[in-house]
Amino acid sequence: MPQFLSLAEAVEANVRDGDTVAMEGFTHLIPHAAGHEVIRQRRKRLTLIRMTPDLIYDQLIGMGCAEKVVFSWGGNPGVGSLHRMRDAIENGWPNPLAFEEHSHSAMANAYEAGAAGLPFAVFRGYIGADLARVNPKIKSVSCPYTGEKLATVPAIRPDVAVVHALRADRAGNVLFEGIVGVQKQAVLAARRSIVTVEEIVDDFGPRNLNAVILPSWTVTSIVRVPGGAHPSYAQGYYARDNAYYKAWDAIARERDGFLAWMKTNVLERGPAAFAKWARKPARKPAGKTTTKPARKATRTTAGTAAVKQAAPAARRGGATAPKGKARKVGKTAKRSRTMQPGKSRR
Repeated sequence: MPQFLSLAEAVEANVRDGDTVAMEGFTHLIPHAAGHEVIRQRRKRLTLIRMTPDLIYDQLIGMGCAEKVVFSWGGNPGVGSLHRMRDAIENGWPNPLAFEEHSHSAMANAYEAGAAGLPFAVFRGYIGADLARVNPKIKSVSCPYTGEKLATVPAIRPDVAVVHALRADRAGNVLFEGIVGVQKQAVLAARRSIVTVEEIVDDFGPRNLNAVILPSWTVTSIVRVPGGAHPSYAQGYYARDNAYYKAWDAIARERDGFLAWMKTNVLERGPAAFAKWARKPARKPAGKTTTKPARKATRTTAGTAAVKQAAPAARRGGATAPKGKARKVGKTAKRSRTMQPGKSRR
């Protein structure tokens, strides 16, 4: 049975310097609160694995936690580049960052192989693609039965998987619903795991048709962190905070502004700061499913803070976003009447 711990205790017990860490969640249920705790505990030399590294990996990289990233797509979804990841790869700031790129299909198969205890994944892929020319871990084999040429990649076997789920019961079983990504495979493939959840319940109640339940014996640590996936969404609890993603572009673009924002919003705050985004959902009648988040996105944002932080650098002539872009972000923030993450509108 897993241990029920505080977030600080779970990270201290499971994430160590030099570990290979997979923080998964495909658009939905991204473990932001857990990633922030890793930053607060100053973990170093991590190899970060994720199919779609976005804001949380940009933050980990920018705070010097990573020495390598393994991924299949990297960016701020719908917005643009991950500026801290790009700065680390191109300029070695705050430290050099190695990277290993795959396709989505390759990484999904590699997680499946890791979960099954196999040494590598074999699949039809990379046909006509150039990634194999720059990634020596992408190889091929001939099928011993048909002679067909198939792609292979090493299995993913993280030291620790970190995921966010909707609920855990008191026996230590964990429930996912909605877009589930590869969280199940990541936990099964890992040596240790941390699962943050919106709530701990006596019974899961009616479930959606695509529900996934991880049995207690697969999980190392469970932590209740309401709102812990924000600014991504948790089905039935809160919607995706699109304004946060848009504002991150200005926050992360310039080093000093990024560090100031991280100090205020991550280093000086704990997991309780995420609770404002959470709400307890109404239980669904049996047989009914929910496919959309329960309410509209809470308007927050970092946009106002980003513009305030960028302006002094611009006046000094320092590196920051182009003036036109900064003005655009400022206007967007003004129109939406929003505030930086972590501060309630009420």
